Amino acid sequence: MTPREVLEKYWGYKEFRPMQLEIVESVLSGADTLGLLPTGGGKSVTFQVPALMLPGLTVVVTPLISLMKDQVDNLRDRGVTAVCLHSGLSRAEHKLGLDRCRLGKARLLYLSPEKLRSKTFLDQLGRMDVSLIVVDEAHCISQWGYDFRPSYLRIAELRTLFPEAPVLALTASATPEVRADIMDRLGFREPKVFARSFARPNISYVVRLADHKDGLLLKALHSTAGSAIVYVRSRKRTRELSEMLTAEGISAAPYHAGLDPVVKAERQALWKSGRVRVIVATNAFGMGIDKPDVRIVVHYDLPPSLEEYYQEAGRAGRDGQAAYALLIASRSDKGLLSRRITEAFPPRDFIRRVYELACVFTSVAVGEGYDTVRQFDFPLFCTRFHLQPAMTRSALMLLSRSGWFEYVDEVASRSRAMVTLTREELYGLRLDPVADRVFQLLLRTYTGLFADYVTISEELISQRLSLSADEVYQALLSLSRAGAVSYVPRSTMPYIYFTTRREETRHVLIPTTIYEDRRRVMERRIRAMQDYVFRADTCRVERMLLYFGDPEAGECGRCDICREGRPARPAKPEPTLADTILYIASQPDGHTIDYIASQLSLPAPRIIAAARPLLDSGRLTLTPAGRLTTADGTDGGMTVR
Repeated sequence: MTPREVLEKYWGYKEFRPMQLEIVESVLSGADTLGLLPTGGGKSVTFQVPALMLPGLTVVVTPLISLMKDQVDNLRDRGVTAVCLHSGLSRAEHKLGLDRCRLGKARLLYLSPEKLRSKTFLDQLGRMDVSLIVVDEAHCISQWGYDFRPSYLRIAELRTLFPEAPVLALTASATPEVRADIMDRLGFREPKVFARSFARPNISYVVRLADHKDGLLLKALHSTAGSAIVYVRSRKRTRELSEMLTAEGISAAPYHAGLDPVVKAERQALWKSGRVRVIVATNAFGMGIDKPDVRIVVHYDLPPSLEEYYQEAGRAGRDGQAAYALLIASRSDKGLLSRRITEAFPPRDFIRRVYELACVFTSVAVGEGYDTVRQFDFPLFCTRFHLQPAMTRSALMLLSRSGWFEYVDEVASRSRAMVTLTREELYGLRLDPVADRVFQLLLRTYTGLFADYVTISEELISQRLSLSADEVYQALLSLSRAGAVSYVPRSTMPYIYFTTRREETRHVLIPTTIYEDRRRVMERRIRAMQDYVFRADTCRVERMLLYFGDPEAGECGRCDICREGRPARPAKPEPTLADTILYIASQPDGHTIDYIASQLSLPAPRIIAAARPLLDSGRLTLTPAGRLTTADGTDGGMTVR
């Protein structure tokens, strides 16, 4: 079958979206490939189609547990067997998933990155036939990425296990510096980059300054039609704004990572169906949410980086129709952004104290804990030890990035069940009346229980049988004890996966690359975000595209600055190849000739020919590492104004 035939058979589409087919064909040719597709660009299709055409298993590494579960469910609905493995699964679920892959019954295996720290797991994986390695959210592997995760560095070990398998790295937003780092860390045999322009011509980007944000939010929602997302930075504010909007006659619902999985699913379904117009959410909402008709995305609070802002704002107008991305800022927001740096990088003594207290809280003694998973009630932890939540969460993330453990708070697993007896064995089963009623309803309501773990709802069972929630829970436990059902109750509890044995606190060090270097990266990102919001002398889209190194940067004509009639600048002459080389080489530490050639889709000899006069004149310098840099730190006149 051809890629188009696979697409039509399983997804029902006759044509790929822009750049999807090019990425698919590159992967099928065996080339290491970096795909940069904007939010809503259809990244998952670029590896799911090859997975159905290649002979072996496709391994997908992704940090988003909720997204991998959604994709596995969606693939199963299309008749494709897929498995996801992460540390939050039961032993039985983990064994069943591995058995499916080992026996060739699964086409895709989704992994959370911390699984790669287990030598036992890597040994098991190494005995399988893997045809393709996919790195989703690939910016996480870069030290300069906005969401760097050290466990991603282990992906390089997959390359040694499967040297013939090509790598497909995917991300929605990455600066030129991050792109180069991704390819370097994944050991690309040669750079092959497919990048759609970051421009979204149908979205009008607008910034409004207001000390009273509620009034401006109401005005924006009243003057637009269709579905909306309002992004905030705290769980408390999701509730407060939802209540305010509802009181003003606008249907709204709050959404954040701490909600019960059933509640989240219900609210998401209400919003997707249009019965709730506005979802007020933290950044926990949006990944994998493919709702095409969102007409406005409002940022009530400022995100800490243009990468996050671009991804969240890009959830508007996926149907290609006109949409708005509104950011509401107050005079105090600039200072609040700066204070986030201190919050994100607490003192090292505080970080070491959090490590010690986390080990005490999870009952892990010195020298113990290796390769264990411990539930971690974060609010109780902060309350018990009188810790400030924001700084404590930052300390946990810094400890994770330094390799002391993996703190996972993106947990929202629904209850699952699987029948563990054969149909013949069920005839001799003796159960109490309540457990028997629950078991019979399970068999009537859910399909596939004999083959795999199936998501179930205790609330639904409770309603249909007129039982209390506790009676249903106890009946499911009784079925589990009888060996009839393997039952995994739902959980929203974060957990800590100990990747090393507990060390004495004095030995817990946070490397400079994790603390000082990343602090400087965050400072640069926050300055870029502040400039985007509070400077009014340049088209907002042009500023954002230049930040991402998009060669199509230019005035959009639709943002608030362009529309408010700012005096037009004289038209700039088209940049020459020499100008473009100077601009790329002006990035921190410069770039190699091969990298520049890949970015411009030109052969390396042409880049060398254009760079030679610049080297002779001293405007370019070639470092001992083979990277071109600008001698004076400028970009030849292509700077961001």
